[in-house]
Amino acid sequence: MSNAKHCNPSAGKGRRHAAKAVLLAALISQTAHGDAAGKHHFDIPAQSLNQALLMFGRQSQQQLMYGTEIADNLRSRNLQGDYTADEAIRILLGDAPLQAVTTGDGAITLQPRAAELHNNLGPQTMPAVQVVGKAAYDSTDPYNPDYSLPNASTATKTDTPIMETPYSIQVVPKQVLEDIQGIRPNDALDYVSGVYRSGGSGDFLEASTRRGFDNYPQGDYRDGMPFPIAGYVTGGRDLASTERVEVLKGPASLLYGLTSPGGMVNYVTKKPLETPYYSLQQQFGSFDLYRTTVDATGAINEDKSLLYRFNLAYKSANSFRDFVNSERTFLAPVVTWNISPKTQVNFEMEYDAGHIVYDRGIPAIGDRPANLPRERFTSNPYPYNYERTMVGINWSHAFNDNWKLSHRFNAQWLGSDGVASDTDGSPDANGNMGRFGLVQFQDPSKQPVYFNSLNLTGKFETLGLGHTLLLGGDHYRYSINTTQGFIFDSINIYNPQYPDVATARGNPADYIKYSGIQDWFGLYFQDQIKLPYNIQILGGMRYDSTESSSNFNGQSTKEPRQDSLVPRGGIVWQPIPELSFYGSYTENFSGVNGTGFGGKFLAPTGAQQWELGIKTELFNKRFLGTLAWFDLTKQNVAISDPDHSGFSLAIGEARSAGLELDLKGEILPGWNVIGAYAYTPDASVTVGSAGQLGRRFQGVPLHGGSIFTTYELQSGVLQGLKFGGGVIARGARNTNNDSSTAILPGYATVNLLSSYGWKVGKSHLTAQLNVNNLLDKTYYPASQDRSDIEVGMPRNFMGSIRLEY
Repeated sequence: MSNAKHCNPSAGKGRRHAAKAVLLAALISQTAHGDAAGKHHFDIPAQSLNQALLMFGRQSQQQLMYGTEIADNLRSRNLQGDYTADEAIRILLGDAPLQAVTTGDGAITLQPRAAELHNNLGPQTMPAVQVVGKAAYDSTDPYNPDYSLPNASTATKTDTPIMETPYSIQVVPKQVLEDIQGIRPNDALDYVSGVYRSGGSGDFLEASTRRGFDNYPQGDYRDGMPFPIAGYVTGGRDLASTERVEVLKGPASLLYGLTSPGGMVNYVTKKPLETPYYSLQQQFGSFDLYRTTVDATGAINEDKSLLYRFNLAYKSANSFRDFVNSERTFLAPVVTWNISPKTQVNFEMEYDAGHIVYDRGIPAIGDRPANLPRERFTSNPYPYNYERTMVGINWSHAFNDNWKLSHRFNAQWLGSDGVASDTDGSPDANGNMGRFGLVQFQDPSKQPVYFNSLNLTGKFETLGLGHTLLLGGDHYRYSINTTQGFIFDSINIYNPQYPDVATARGNPADYIKYSGIQDWFGLYFQDQIKLPYNIQILGGMRYDSTESSSNFNGQSTKEPRQDSLVPRGGIVWQPIPELSFYGSYTENFSGVNGTGFGGKFLAPTGAQQWELGIKTELFNKRFLGTLAWFDLTKQNVAISDPDHSGFSLAIGEARSAGLELDLKGEILPGWNVIGAYAYTPDASVTVGSAGQLGRRFQGVPLHGGSIFTTYELQSGVLQGLKFGGGVIARGARNTNNDSSTAILPGYATVNLLSSYGWKVGKSHLTAQLNVNNLLDKTYYPASQDRSDIEVGMPRNFMGSIRLEY
């Protein structure tokens, strides 16, 4: 073969590689000349590049010549669908340091990208294939196996590489969610440093602490739009439509307004795609858990100007806890209209409805959780129904390559009807203790939540410096309208007896009515500037104005308008592409901080944070690590009112400081890992009552960490077999912020995974089994206070079958 000298110039070694190249070409060439213009169907999973190229030759009938050593230790992209040979080889190579060259007789050769092109077989060539600044996979690819994604928009509202962002921003991608079979938000957040579960009453709602501070009442975000939890029963968020979970550590109010200063979680949803994709999955697990999900996307019309995505999930489950069960239906259709190459409109909807049983766990006796069976139930065994409907429209228009205008509108209606009951205080010597019951009815038509945002982004230069400018504004209206009844009774934790539903609901004549409205307006700007010597700076400012009013059983209260101006600034130095150092200062304003008993809104919160960190990106951008130190102080901290369920109290000031480490990505072909560790020596009340002062903050351990790793066989008869496992570990935590606190013991749970994927016609079938809490440890992941301690799930299994086409 005349191009043998290009494989290796050394004589003996070159002849061996040339022979391998000739043999490889003979094996994969079914015709003398492939048809590069015609389309072929490809089904090539991500694997070693040499193996993928063999499959490419067989499926394309295309002659391919190269020395196998140039593809050693490289990994291919996933390739699914109908493409020409030229298109397919571009996708397959991804950002590998290789280029494809078409010879005069129609064959394709591969050469190192940096080398000068030599082609002795003909004068006609295809331009070098290069993908600059991207991960090996498109982040929206349904088959994307990446554990690490290089870009995230949550921290800056611009698509900025994580290495160039002066904040700790962590991304839990879809592949991790699939490997752990995560169906609730906290399943994903377990693998982010400094984020811990907080008392959420089982499936009643999803709450967590970030850098020491709870996300209640602010809630989280969906595609940059608020997903409120304060005063509402949401059952947590179903992850069926979630593409990835982005976690921005520390204050984020400059861009988003109403956020917890500990950090914000943004659920980035799946978007419509041009290439058709269909997925049907059935999950089945311990305690009668059944969950069915559907994901479908593609073009509606021939010119692909109309695209759709449809996600559905249905879940039914019992529990290891007595009387606890749940049922849920989740729908999420999206339609994209590509009006022109520069203008796009998205129409979206979500419907989420179901029932759960309110479960407050068990109380403490002394300074430890009571020694009770894990299944012991101390609340009322009646369903709590909830319903949420969301509609939204967002559009964008690019004036040119540098300037873009985008707008988002979102409306939600949330309602619920049910009975909740909390144990109160501590049991006496015989196990008797008081209970505080809550009956609640919320008409979704009377408590809408609206959100609007408008953003202008632009890129330009001044004095040779590159700018990325963001100008924006938003308006958020939060409404609540609820009828509540309060019932006081008692229970014996050793021999519980439960009232009938009529007794549990009390006398409707004694119910109270509560309503409230909060309006929030914000204007902000941000500029990211590229300086010489690989230095970038970021600066911004936000103005907020918020008003609120409430009515508690006929007694109206209107709070005075609150205005605030908060800054943020940061700097990044990236001396080499694989390493960056950053520092930042950020302030936070959270406005109304929850509702106290009696209907009065609590005083607004403020917060300030300093952060320093190091980031590294290795293995051709497939592995990302972040080490961050932070010092965060928050004023007017809201904590749960132990005497009045659903209401809050405010303490003076609290400080949280520590170190966080996050690692994720592909270490070797097929070997992925995600790990997190946080050391939080300071998490205490610095200004407060005598019983609170100096107390370690509720639910925050000194040490906490997690790791999950998988390996997928890349070749051989068992190619597609994946196995893995991990550990989630938490140190001891307080149940309360005052002298009445009990201690939740530290724990570690072991989790395992095995799966196998294979091709069935043009479809791909995956069978998977997860084992959680393998050693069947008794543990307590979270608490609301000392009388409401959540009990961790015993050893449990979850299997699934997923068909993709």
